[in-house]
Amino acid sequence: MSQALSPSFACCYGLARVARVWKISRASIYRSLKETPPNTSARRPGPVGACSDAELAEHIRQHIAACRLHGEGYRKLWARLRFAGVRTSPRRVRRVMRENGLLAPHRVGRTEAKPHDGTIITDKVNEMWGTDMTQTITVGEGRAYVFVAVEHANSEVVGIHAARSAHRFEALEPVRQGCIGASEPSHRAWRVD
Repeated sequence: MSQALSPSFACCYGLARVARVWKISRASIYRSLKETPPNTSARRPGPVGACSDAELAEHIRQHIAACRLHGEGYRKLWARLRFAGVRTSPRRVRRVMRENGLLAPHRVGRTEAKPHDGTIITDKVNEMWGTDMTQTITVGEGRAYVFVAVEHANSEVVGIHAARSAHRFEALEPVRQGCIGASEPSHRAWRVD
């Protein structure tokens, strides 16, 4: 009806006018126009590409079998297919891999067994130290970074260091102080509570 010509103006009525007169939504009309007959197979819109989905799945299987690493993702396979001369999009490679169960395994949820008992307290002194950094603002000097090394067995501070920059060498200074202090018998440590 929307393609029929008006007798007075010799113009098409248009879908919006027909839907308004019949009091139905245009979405219902578009949906009915889009439906395919029952004997036709559903196909994705657009060009098919260099090969069909079945051929692409076979190419993917060949590349997975030839690979010496396990669990490579669709991006690497897409790049290898492209290098081999099979031109397709990465989204299509991912879709075909998903439809054929060829995607790399994903990480699953947490296991119930805990490898750690939740404590960091050790039985002996000098078995494990921990380091941390904090920063503060001073009036005269600006930002200052404070590094601390703490003994896990008795919560003693084995080294402390303040610096203007926070790089890895400054972070190692409290550990160096702790190593020197642990070898001296007159070492006096601070207790953190």
